[in-house]
Amino acid sequence: AEAFAAEKGWPVVIAVYDRTGHLSVLLRRDQANLGAVELAQRKAETAVRFRRSTKVFEDIVAGGGMRLLSVAADIITLEGGIPLLKDGYVIGSIGVSGLTSGEDAQVAQAGIAAL
Repeated sequence: AEAFAAEKGWPVVIAVYDRTGHLSVLLRRDQANLGAVELAQRKAETAVRFRRSTKVFEDIVAGGGMRLLSVAADIITLEGGIPLLKDGYVIGSIGVSGLTSGEDAQVAQAGIAAL
């Protein structure tokens, strides 16, 4: 993920969580905004806790599913958080923030592809 972001010159924050929902790695690239630190962590946490991409939640809210926001105060509904799966089990997650949600997701997906 870091190599992909560096190649693009993208200033992002990358957070990796373990399967228990704890932060394992946090990387803030030069010029990444400080707000992205918390957002990347929240994306990774949401992805590991709910075992699905944060894009799913973004799509639900964009489609008018505002009830989702009452489920848990700490769900983030922005693309860029993806669970890490092995043999159908969640072994962690990656969350990226700093750009548009779609670009954040590209960085996260690059990290997953490298595994």
